[in-house]
Amino acid sequence: MVQAPQRPPVHGPTFIRLLASLVDADVPPFPPSLADHLGRWLDWSHAIALSTALDGKPAPAEPATHDCGSEEDECARIRRSLAGAIVGDPKPTSPSRRAGGQAGQADAPEAVDYPMFRQRHLSLQRSMQAATGELRSRLRDTLAGKSVAMTRLAAVDAAMEAALSPREQSLLAHVPDLLGQHFERLHQAASARVASTSPDAWLEVFRRDRQSVLLAELDVRFQPVEGLLAALRTC
Repeated sequence: MVQAPQRPPVHGPTFIRLLASLVDADVPPFPPSLADHLGRWLDWSHAIALSTALDGKPAPAEPATHDCGSEEDECARIRRSLAGAIVGDPKPTSPSRRAGGQAGQADAPEAVDYPMFRQRHLSLQRSMQAATGELRSRLRDTLAGKSVAMTRLAAVDAAMEAALSPREQSLLAHVPDLLGQHFERLHQAASARVASTSPDAWLEVFRRDRQSVLLAELDVRFQPVEGLLAALRTC
């Protein structure tokens, strides 16, 4: 019996490995280094801003009114709130149910269309982006009031966010499309099975996979926040 060749394992963050396991796409097992990526993503204006932040001699800002403990608590609270929104995200309501259709029609696998999932996914992504952006700005303000070194670090983070955030958002915007492909494959595989005791089991599999991807994306978005918090702990 001839076996299909197995795809090589993908190395990298959980977010990347999860997506690679769900989509039928060729992902390099060893992605380019961060330095290679930065060389392509930073244009001359961003490079100048980053160089200025690294080489400048900033004066300490006014002392911030927030301490490390309060910032830790606020970041943890917001992260729990976002994770709760992901885990508690309700199952989308089908058009037939919203229009007063019969319950049996709404419960059928075909009654749930992917655009409903996509709309909710984009909404959760916007919430994560807004929350982490506000936290980074707040933490930079707090760091800038600690010392010259922390002021420089805050300036570097601001320059990096301005340079990389558009690229990050562009890449993350493709995630709903990739999950849409996963949705269709699961749906087609379930439809191909003649007899099934749980015809909508594939939908629960998709919902769990989507939830895992969103939680992994939340981890990625919080990495800069965690870095700033780590710096604040040393003050």
